[in-house]
Amino acid sequence: MPQPAANSLRRTLLRRLAAPLSLLALMSGLIAYWLAWQYTQHVVDRSLADLATAISKQIQIAGPEAPITVPPLAQAMFSDPVEHLVYRISNGETEIAGDKSLPLQGTSVRRMHYAYVFETQHQGVTVRVAQVRVDQPVGNPIVVEVGQPVHHRFRIAAEFLVAIMMPLLLLLLAGWVIVWRVVNQQLNPLTDLADSLNRQTHTSLEPVDETYVPVEIRPLTGAVNALLGRLKTALDGQRKFIADAAHQLRTPLTAVKLHAEQAATARDPQHTLAAVRELRAAADRAVRLSNQLLSLARAEPAEQAARFVNVDMAALAFDTGAEWVPRALTSHVDLGFQRLDDPTNDHPLIARGNPVLLHEVIANLLDNALKYVPPSRFDGGRITVTVSQTVIDEVRMAEIVVEDNGAGVPHTQQADLFKRFFRGDGQSDNGVDGGAGLGLAIVHDIMALHHGSVHYEDALEGGARFIVRIPLVHIAVPSGQKDDIQRHEKKPAHSAPVDL
Repeated sequence: MPQPAANSLRRTLLRRLAAPLSLLALMSGLIAYWLAWQYTQHVVDRSLADLATAISKQIQIAGPEAPITVPPLAQAMFSDPVEHLVYRISNGETEIAGDKSLPLQGTSVRRMHYAYVFETQHQGVTVRVAQVRVDQPVGNPIVVEVGQPVHHRFRIAAEFLVAIMMPLLLLLLAGWVIVWRVVNQQLNPLTDLADSLNRQTHTSLEPVDETYVPVEIRPLTGAVNALLGRLKTALDGQRKFIADAAHQLRTPLTAVKLHAEQAATARDPQHTLAAVRELRAAADRAVRLSNQLLSLARAEPAEQAARFVNVDMAALAFDTGAEWVPRALTSHVDLGFQRLDDPTNDHPLIARGNPVLLHEVIANLLDNALKYVPPSRFDGGRITVTVSQTVIDEVRMAEIVVEDNGAGVPHTQQADLFKRFFRGDGQSDNGVDGGAGLGLAIVHDIMALHHGSVHYEDALEGGARFIVRIPLVHIAVPSGQKDDIQRHEKKPAHSAPVDL
């Protein structure tokens, strides 16, 4: 499929500014020509009427001597070849002077003081005629007509138009030059912005200087600077993550190498067996750390949101807890489940999310609790998974609480609890390796991806209490129609805490 041609902002601005400017000049020229034509008609008609009126005055003054004295005067007045004037003086019976073929009637008649002006044909040419009648004491009135071809006034109108349009064309040309310069000057900040962005590298990513950026472009530069800031933060976080991951992987891999060398060089079978056991434990730590790093990387991309489906958080919490029962029994820890808002566990808590990542959230919290719950307590180690529905800022949310009766987290360490590679202790009370400090960081990042939250509280009986909240969707799930809900087979529910 061919790509659409890119539009040029410069050409678009020039076209949209210069074209209306040219059209305005054309319309101004047409209006000027119409005004010039109207003015020319009025002036020429007035001139013809004045000439005819002047002859009529001379006839009145001459009286009976008019047929003798007026013809030489009329001949002198209308003999200019440039004006192309024609005239006729008659009394209806005899011609006193002028062209006897000039018609006495015509069309488009209008009155102008003592004269009538009309349009007629004379010798195949359209002429404009002014006619004045002079009453006589005896006999017919004398009719004075003065005419001029219409094309003469077209020439006068054209001269007017040229006189008007020359300055207008000069102004139009100057307007085009001004538009060109202004458009180029106003687009220079975009060119400077492009040059500034082209100078950026993946190691610099400095914000764009907005000192000389116009106000209208600052939303764009602000968005670019915000994007650069987010990209810089992401790259810094990625570099730090890679460095920390390399540092954390170095320890178990070094241990694997060391124990492998010990197993290879040991002569006593007991020493060899012990080295192999240590080798297996170090390999398990390396595998778990690698899995945690993969989970953390998987929780970061925003495209995970496209894989979201409807998830029953109550069933997910129950089923995830059931998977950890064997390990809890091995550690002599009582692992229980309870549903506070719906003890019979009949109504699902539907949230929108990735079931694999949400499973990882609950699994990491249970793993963290099992590590730090001492099985030597007189009342035994205990972990309770509580599910309920709550309302935060008028938003319905599913709340999952993982609570234990261990030692809890010291107040001095709670602020850094969800940071990557942070470990309050290198070893738990039950002798289990505390891990790489990624579990809670994974939980935090996954909940941020799901627009949820996770926070820590001290349990009332001592120990840790982790609270996870995720928004619920407004969906009605009829009985027997849960094909879209990603959940496992539902276990029997009880109103009291259940040992999974």
